Amino acid sequence: MIVVGIIEDDEQIRKGVQTFLNRQENFSCEMAFGSVEEFLKSIATTAMPNVLIMDLGLPGMSGIEGIKLIKEKHTDVDIIVFSVYNDPKRIFDSLCAGATGYLLKNTPLDEIKEGIELLSKGGSPMSPQIARKVIELFAQNGARKKEVESPLSAKEKEIVIGLVDGLSYKLIADRMSISIETVRFHIKNIYRKLHVHGKAEVISKSLRGEI
Repeated sequence: MIVVGIIEDDEQIRKGVQTFLNRQENFSCEMAFGSVEEFLKSIATTAMPNVLIMDLGLPGMSGIEGIKLIKEKHTDVDIIVFSVYNDPKRIFDSLCAGATGYLLKNTPLDEIKEGIELLSKGGSPMSPQIARKVIELFAQNGARKKEVESPLSAKEKEIVIGLVDGLSYKLIADRMSISIETVRFHIKNIYRKLHVHGKAEVISKSLRGEI
């Protein structure tokens, strides 16, 4: 069973997606809220969903702020941005904050379901226009990386790739066949070498081609 939550301030869109997902086999979508604040109040007494569909233009706390806050406290939840915005800055900021998918609001309901299923298998669902811009962003940063001498070891770089991919410490440990404690040890060294205080800053530096 894939447990899905939605944070979307447009009631018609929110209820439409929720109703559709609840009708799908092996899906449950009982958590649907109009703001990050309402969602945070709810999870104080309820288990986190596996996947969270998040709008960006929300009342109160913005979606990007919400993604960062939620991922800092709940590293295992996967967050799909669900937005009308397709500009590079919002895409970049969302991925840096911890989003692992980005779908535009004109995405058909069947494709939203497929995206969630892809996410549950370790993929990163993105609308075609978003994927194209992400590729262009990485291409630009790849050219800049050639000019940057990274202070990180090969293993530390591999962990950074895991962070950029939106993986939890446990999934990074599984990917690299090391313990979670070893991942945490390397993360501390990465923070020290890069002079940062959180993984969002590491991801941001990586996407900008600075490491």
